Amino acid sequence: MTGLVCGDAVLTEAELRDRIAAAGKAGVDLPGRAVPIRDKNRVDALVTALAVRAAGGLPLIGDDRWDPGYWAGLRDRVNAAAPAPGMAWGTFTSGSTGTPRVVVRTEESWAASFPGVERLTGLTADDVVYLPSPLVSSVTMFSVAHARALGATVVLPRTHTVSAQDLADATVLHGTPYALRDILESGAAHRLRVALIGGARLDPRLRERAEAAGIAVVSYYGAAELSFVAADPDGQGLRPFDGVEVRVDDGALWVRSGYFAGGYLGAVDGPFRRTADGWGTVGDLAEVDPLRLLGRSDGAILTAAATVVPEDVEAALLGIEGIADAVVFALPHERAGDLVAAVIEPAPGRRPPTAGELRARAGTLLTGTHRPRRWYWVDRLPRTAAGKPAREQIRLDAIEGRVARVV
Repeated sequence: MTGLVCGDAVLTEAELRDRIAAAGKAGVDLPGRAVPIRDKNRVDALVTALAVRAAGGLPLIGDDRWDPGYWAGLRDRVNAAAPAPGMAWGTFTSGSTGTPRVVVRTEESWAASFPGVERLTGLTADDVVYLPSPLVSSVTMFSVAHARALGATVVLPRTHTVSAQDLADATVLHGTPYALRDILESGAAHRLRVALIGGARLDPRLRERAEAAGIAVVSYYGAAELSFVAADPDGQGLRPFDGVEVRVDDGALWVRSGYFAGGYLGAVDGPFRRTADGWGTVGDLAEVDPLRLLGRSDGAILTAAATVVPEDVEAALLGIEGIADAVVFALPHERAGDLVAAVIEPAPGRRPPTAGELRARAGTLLTGTHRPRRWYWVDRLPRTAAGKPAREQIRLDAIEGRVARVV
């Protein structure tokens, strides 16, 4: 029985167990001690992480693409933090707007959601789970923990891009919409029967393309601190995940479930807040009946006496032919305050629409206050390790003139 595949490295379950045992305590000196791990060899990084977990420590994998000096600062901060007794897993937040926090959680907080994922995807021990997001992503580490508990095979990417070889035996994908799109655009043969998609909004057209290729799609909304919150298994909209309660107070989504993280490592503040009776929030805006996510409260744009939620505008822009993705942000303006601006990613092989075309098409989809006043474009939007748009980088690139203006 195969336990782990990564490129030419193929480990049976017995070989993987032997590698984990040989790694010993892997730097763990106290229960709950966070152990920072960074290795370009994905197999070695994962083996070390599983050895840390087996020894009672808290594995914390960094991105092998991070600058060495940046990683050294994070590592020193992690090593200086007090142990987190009872915690089993640690993951960095995406870090798209600054230094990433470390979210820590118990073994059970992930394990409790395994049955719900299995119900939605039909995942069994016979499946081969492809995880194209890096090991720094909570998406990947959750599925590693799930596959190990279930006995399924894990496939890690050989590079930072999707390859035909990785898809040869995979039956289940857990990743972002961008990974799913890359798979479909590659034209590679595959055996995928289902894709569990999170980390960013899913374009309905991408769902349709995947289903036409024989891949059932289960999209979901969650957060590193909250884990699974809601799922959409059929394109009919989000419904609360098994065992999850939701409510909206003053526009903010509050959640109650058994899947919450324990908090952040060290004396670090963050958006995660909890009440004494078990409700928690990370500040996302939402509506219920039906459940609809409206973005983060701290990302809203105040312009022309209107409050513009970037995610609403982005969803509308995806309805414009020729746009594969878009990020909307507040562009400072000396006289007008903030302007609504957008950076678009054209569909592969397509030229970006002109500014006139964009204004005309956006005019049929958005009210005046919500239409972007400035348009920019890039061949490919930069993304975080978790596959989300790197919003702060995109915003700064536009403000500082590092991306092309659409004319």
